Amino acid sequence: MLFNSPLFILYFLPIFLGVYYLAPKRFKNAVALFASLLFYAWGAPTFAIVLVASGMLDYFLSQHLHKIHGKKWLILGISYNLGTLFLFKYFNFFIENVHQIFDAIGFGFDAYLELILPIGISFFTFQKISYLLDVYRGDTKRADSLLNYLLFVSLFPQLIAGPIVRYKEIAQQLTDRFEKDHWQSRLSGLYRFIIGLSKKVLIADALIPLVGESFGAGDVSSLQAWVGLLAYTMQIYFDFSGYSDMAIGLGRMMGFRFPENFNWPYVANGFQDFWSRWHITLSNFMRDYLYIPLGGNRASNIITTRNLWIVFLLSGLWHGANWTFIVWGAWHGFFLTIDRFTGLFKKLRPVVSRLLTFLLVMLGWVWFRSENISAGTDFFKTLIQFNGSEFNITSRQLFVLFLSTAIAITPIARKKMSMTNFESQNNKQDLLKSAFAFALLLLSLGQMALSHGQPFIYFRF
Repeated sequence: MLFNSPLFILYFLPIFLGVYYLAPKRFKNAVALFASLLFYAWGAPTFAIVLVASGMLDYFLSQHLHKIHGKKWLILGISYNLGTLFLFKYFNFFIENVHQIFDAIGFGFDAYLELILPIGISFFTFQKISYLLDVYRGDTKRADSLLNYLLFVSLFPQLIAGPIVRYKEIAQQLTDRFEKDHWQSRLSGLYRFIIGLSKKVLIADALIPLVGESFGAGDVSSLQAWVGLLAYTMQIYFDFSGYSDMAIGLGRMMGFRFPENFNWPYVANGFQDFWSRWHITLSNFMRDYLYIPLGGNRASNIITTRNLWIVFLLSGLWHGANWTFIVWGAWHGFFLTIDRFTGLFKKLRPVVSRLLTFLLVMLGWVWFRSENISAGTDFFKTLIQFNGSEFNITSRQLFVLFLSTAIAITPIARKKMSMTNFESQNNKQDLLKSAFAFALLLLSLGQMALSHGQPFIYFRF
């Protein structure tokens, strides 16, 4: 079920919110859990069973993490979570590469599993691992009930594509959010949801044809390639940040406060700054559970560099079982290393630094979008060949591309369209926001009626 589908907006969400708000406080978590499992099971009931079963195992293991042999239980919990992720997401990728090696030396074999990737497995696996680690470290208490833990694992607003929420961030909210819930918070959540919906439907989806033509198998001009790359740069940002806005808004309508996931990443001043703004919850997860345990920057420059590269190569692999994602991770690891040890980006004038960062990030998206290494290499060749100036773009696509770029990179847009503060005490501002949101909702619903809902890009991961 998609957030940007009539089924969700016109049926599932109103019915759920109606039942949820009317339910007594002691039953709200049960209502939310039932709705979350229904949401996830809508297209793949089997995976909902796997999610519940693995969540029950997490809960059981967490009861033993405080004991003398707690480390063994922790290793078991992390192993089966990573093992499940490996089986569904990486097994065939691993076997394919092993097959190529053995085939080259004359020992061919066939071993391929017909597996369907559970939607959101990368996200909820990281959440489950963070719970076990935090309980083991004593950073959070164990879940006080199986129901509350399963709700944390399966909470539908952020189940599929984040933000990556840690148990310690919402542990208290699972029981006491009802005392702080009020109509203004719910309205701010609705506003945030509509903003995210419009980013997805009116901007990201409108750029899909332009991106497809530019990254297609046919020959394209250099200008078409550059325009298509800029379009994909905007598409992936408005698609993913739009989902995060919708998830945060839905959570707020339920009384939850999820962490922010984006903070205008395309105005970053260097790659360190970029990763403090893009997919913030993944960056924080990698920092706290991988980079710092490896030693962080407390050792020599060589060890620090090693740690950075491990983090970004694994971050790339986390996104998908393809060498293109590993190259994308290496691309960011390389420029982040330069940024960290030379201070290059901070030595430049701010405008130059931001433009250079944006250009390098945009070029990195070539690997993220390409089907394989060969396709990515060919696209780079097209970018630098300057073999033609013709390109196909409609007036609507041109307008959306210009508007999205202006919103993403200009200071005025950042000041006028802050996505983090909605609950003002200014009645005039609230009225204007409400009118603006209503107009965006009508436009989004109109666009949804004209076209089929497009899956979010990060559903692949």
